[in-house]
Amino acid sequence: MDISITGYGAVSPFGHGVGALWDALVAGRSGVHVLERSGSFWEQVPIRVGADAALDADTALGRVRANRLDRSQQLALVAADEAWADAGAPTVEGDRLAVVVGTGIGGVETLLDAHDVLGASGARRVSPRAVPMLMANGAAAQISIAFGARAGAYTTVSACASGAEAIATAARLITTGEADVVIAGGTEAAVTPVTMASFAQSQALAKPGDDDPTTLSRPFDVDRRGFVLGEGAGIVVLERADHAAARAQRSHGTLAGWGITSDAFHITAPLADGSEQERAMTAAIRMAGLTGADVDHVNAHATGTPVGDAGEAAAIARAVGTGALVTAPKGAIGHMFGAAGAVESILAVRAVETGVVPPTLNLERLDPAIELDVVAGTARTAPVRTALNNSFGFGGQNASLVFTSA
Repeated sequence: MDISITGYGAVSPFGHGVGALWDALVAGRSGVHVLERSGSFWEQVPIRVGADAALDADTALGRVRANRLDRSQQLALVAADEAWADAGAPTVEGDRLAVVVGTGIGGVETLLDAHDVLGASGARRVSPRAVPMLMANGAAAQISIAFGARAGAYTTVSACASGAEAIATAARLITTGEADVVIAGGTEAAVTPVTMASFAQSQALAKPGDDDPTTLSRPFDVDRRGFVLGEGAGIVVLERADHAAARAQRSHGTLAGWGITSDAFHITAPLADGSEQERAMTAAIRMAGLTGADVDHVNAHATGTPVGDAGEAAAIARAVGTGALVTAPKGAIGHMFGAAGAVESILAVRAVETGVVPPTLNLERLDPAIELDVVAGTARTAPVRTALNNSFGFGGQNASLVFTSA
C-alpha cells in the first residue's frame, strides 16, 4: 500500500517551520550556541553549549495554553499545527485518524521543576498539572485531543530512534487498515542541567575548547569528539495514497519502506561493526522493492562520536554502497534525541523534493576510514529519487526509513 507524506512541520534551533530549517541547512548555518542559562545547577554543568529550539511558546500557542504544557509538548503541538495545515487539514473521521509521537525522555523539564518546588516549598506547591505535563505520552495525547484523533494515540520511547519508530508505527496502522491518516513524529526538550551533566560525565558531549562553539559537532570528521545536545520537534501527516488522491491533495513524497532492529548488545554502546544497523537499512530497502544501488541519498544518524560514526559509515557502505550522497544534519542542529528521526526524515523528504542535499557542517577532514561521499562545504544538487534516513538509539535500537518521490 502506498503511503503519502501530505504534510510536515518542524520546530528547530532556526525557529518555527520546515522552510526556516531547510533554508538554514542548505546555506550551511549553525544552530549551535552557548546556552544562556543561569542558576546554581547550571553553574555546575561543565558543558553549556547546545542547540535549543527558537520558539516563543506563549506567542505560538497563547500564554494560558502554553503554561499547561511541558516544553516537549509545546514543540510537538506547534509542529503538528504546521503539518496539519500543510496537509490541507484533511477531512477524516476521528475514528480513522491516529497519532503516534515519539520521545526519548518526555517531560523531563517539568519533572525537574516540580522536584525543585517540592524541595523548596512543599507538596502543596506542586502543580496538579505536573503529571500530565511530565508523562511521556503527553505530546501524543495533546495532539489527539487537538485534532480529535480517536484511532489511537501511541507513544514510541526508543531513545534516539523514537521519532523514526513513530513514523514506522504510523505506517503500520495505515497498512493494517486501522487508520487512513496518521499524525506522526517526534519531540524532545531535554536541555536541562541533569541531562547535560550526565552526558558530560559519560564523555558523550563534545567538549568546548578555545574554538567557536558552532564547530563542536563534527560528524564523520577525523577530529570528531562527541555530540551537541539539541531540541526540537518534527511532525508529518501520513495518509493512504488513494485517500489523499481522492481529495486532490499533493504529496511531498512516499514512505516506501522501513526496517527496525536491535543490537541486543549494550545499553549505550552500539555494535562496533554496525551489523544490526545494516540489517535495518536492508530491510527498509527490501520493503520498498529496491536495492541498495537505488538509494541516491542517505541522511545519516552520525552524531559525531568516534565509534558511532565509524560503525554507521561501514554499515551504509555495505547496505547501499559508496555512491549515495550522504549528509549528517547534527553538525548544524545538534542531536535532538527522540525528535531526531522525525526531523531528519523531513529533511530526507525535502532532499527528494528539491534534488538538493545540504552539507555536513564542520566536516573539514573526512575520516580516512570512512569510504562514503559525504557532502561538505556547500550543498550538492543532484537527482534524488530515493532517500534513506537512519536513526539509532541507546539500547541498541535501530530504525531506517526509505522515502521516494511522490
